[in-house]
Amino acid sequence: MYIAAVFLPLLGSIVAGLFGRFIGDRGAQLVTCTLLGVSAAISGLIFKSVAIEGNAVVIPLLNWIQSGTVNVSWALKFDTLTAVMMIVVTWVSFMVHVYSVGYMSHDPSKPRFMSYLSLFTFAMLMLVTADNLIQMFFGWEGVGVASYLLIGFWFHKPSANAAAIKAFVVNRVGDFGFALGIFGVYYMFDSVVFDAIFAAAPGKAGATVTFFGVEWHAVTVCCLLLFVGAMGKSAQLGLHTWLPDAMEGPTPVSALIHAATMVTAGVFMVARMSPLFEFSDTALATVTIIGAATAFFAATVGCVQNDIKRIIAYSTCSQLGYMFFAIGVSAYQAAIFHLMTHAFFKALLFLGAGSVIHAMSDEQDIRRMGGIWKHVKVTWALMWIGSLALAGIPFFAGYYSKDTILEAAFAAHSNVGLLAYVLGVAAAFLTAFYSWRLLILTFHGKPRADEHTMAHVHESPAVMVLPLLVLATGAVLAGWLGYEMFVGHDRAEFWKSAILVTAAHPTMENLHHIPSWVATLPTVVAVSGIALAYILYMFAPSVPGMLAKSFNGIYLFLLNKWYFDELYDFLFVRPAFKLGRGLWKGGDGALIDGVGPDGVAAATKAIAGKVGRLQSGYLYHYAFAMLIGVATFVTWYMFNAR
Repeated sequence: MYIAAVFLPLLGSIVAGLFGRFIGDRGAQLVTCTLLGVSAAISGLIFKSVAIEGNAVVIPLLNWIQSGTVNVSWALKFDTLTAVMMIVVTWVSFMVHVYSVGYMSHDPSKPRFMSYLSLFTFAMLMLVTADNLIQMFFGWEGVGVASYLLIGFWFHKPSANAAAIKAFVVNRVGDFGFALGIFGVYYMFDSVVFDAIFAAAPGKAGATVTFFGVEWHAVTVCCLLLFVGAMGKSAQLGLHTWLPDAMEGPTPVSALIHAATMVTAGVFMVARMSPLFEFSDTALATVTIIGAATAFFAATVGCVQNDIKRIIAYSTCSQLGYMFFAIGVSAYQAAIFHLMTHAFFKALLFLGAGSVIHAMSDEQDIRRMGGIWKHVKVTWALMWIGSLALAGIPFFAGYYSKDTILEAAFAAHSNVGLLAYVLGVAAAFLTAFYSWRLLILTFHGKPRADEHTMAHVHESPAVMVLPLLVLATGAVLAGWLGYEMFVGHDRAEFWKSAILVTAAHPTMENLHHIPSWVATLPTVVAVSGIALAYILYMFAPSVPGMLAKSFNGIYLFLLNKWYFDELYDFLFVRPAFKLGRGLWKGGDGALIDGVGPDGVAAATKAIAGKVGRLQSGYLYHYAFAMLIGVATFVTWYMFNAR
């Protein structure tokens, strides 16, 4: 059962990829959807057995690497953390697969697309079931490759190719840090197996390592390097630039990779390594600061974007920031709780956006929408549900999980925790604002699309609407159903040993004893953000344009995403191109080719040309040369004879 849940998506990917042309489009869709549906059903049984009944298990598959002291087996680890992630990955992926049957109905490469989706799901399952860091790295890189293939699926579009390359390169930066972190952990513990690392962690809490003549706290160094990997995969500030551009892929890709699964891999990895992070307050503080900064940064940018998918993408970036600063204050359970609820309502929003794009003849700019809610009432209602959950309005899923994170940040009773709370509350206000800006401009007001587009606005087919209904159910009920287990009084029994929190970080206990205003404030600011969106975009639609003109510098700063892309282009991209061009023209062309093969060939040709001139074909030229030769020889002989 356990093995089947992990490997069935791989089987679907292989069948669709290798035999797609034989079984046809419908066959590829049927195989991948069916196998993933079975995997999702089994994941539910695994969750019941492992998380509810407490039957954690490790299933060894085969010996993998044996070299010196390195002994790594291929094994599947199933504890509560894995069971939760399997529910998220398989069910969201299953809904995306079914949705794709309708959304990609006119695409000529349906088997290839379904194969890539299932391949990604398999890689993600390998990541979350890993028993050791090397196996996790395999899944980590697998989702990276699959995301590259999916983002660039429409390879005939230059923008899609550029986005795929950008995602791949930026993630390589983070993955380099992750790899160094794995090396550091092995150096410290002489093992990469989680159980061995976690058992030895308390004894290594005070260990140091000398590097460049400086003594460093070893656990802190390892944790920070691992976190660099998480920053890349989960699009945290500094390594976030790939996420919005990844919207170039088909909308189901956005929902699967960039809302619910791949981007949460970094959150999962840090939560998995909680027994290590708990012994480094410096690493936890760093995670808190970067997470809080990311939540605020992405929320500010989301307020002025006009592409419906990019707005939701920046929302994802912001919500990931919440998850990380929850981890930073040792509220790992709250982070995973929000990861779970966020998966449902964010996938709902992305697929809902895809339904809008489908209805609007592939239009994605919300400035050219409006007035369509009567034509797509189901999509409109479901987008409202997703937005209510995202904004944290009672009693939708986000209300339980996001508010718990904010309460935990305050309950940490630390400076970085207070900073995270303040920035998180500000981000909550902005989140509600841009969510309703999107709803109002997309569905309400006067139509701003052309007559041809408006004449073809229609509700999506049932195969696209049904997955939205399932995800909407999660967006409504997941928070209420999971609260007590994930972060309430039953959390210790639920999580067991899957997450470790030391006595030095009693955040989860403290959050149940905070002032009432701390818990109420996020809801108040969310309602305020919604009210402001109504005022600016429903009742006084001319005001946003006036504000943009009056504060043009700030507006452009936010519209251009704080100029991170321009900064990186100036610091890294242009110098890299200049260096590459110099090495190509000067090093390879002028030096290597010029002195090497091209130089030898040119010299040979020049010498041969000059020598060839001596071969004139005239007899008197040859006779003259012979006389000169004889004269030279006689002269030499006469001088030497003396």
